[in-house]
Amino acid sequence: MATPARFILIDDSDADNVFHEIMIRRAGFTGEVRIFDNGVDALKFLRDDPLAQPTCIFLDINMPVLDGFEVAQQATRLLEGKPATVLLMLTSSDAPQDRQRAAELPVIQGYVTKPLTADVVRQMLRVG
Repeated sequence: MATPARFILIDDSDADNVFHEIMIRRAGFTGEVRIFDNGVDALKFLRDDPLAQPTCIFLDINMPVLDGFEVAQQATRLLEGKPATVLLMLTSSDAPQDRQRAAELPVIQGYVTKPLTADVVRQMLRVG
């Protein structure tokens, strides 16, 4: 994975989004952070954006309308041929069945249990 130039948070919890952006900034990231509180708006953005810059997407599982797995399935076509974009589940669920389901979707490249920490983000920022 390339060092992210942008983070996208997709989570219906405003409190989690605020906290996770703080952790991303605390890790030293000064680039763009986009926040979507639902999968529908996030998918529209992914359809319209060229996804040319290295982007890390953190996606929550438990959301209304479209859950994280449904968003991931619909995003699969949009992310094909976009190796600079990485999709990670960021969820409060540590359930084995959720981890297994995430592992079965090739578009999901990792699984992080909330809360996101600055140390996890720092590791991502060091990979490039």
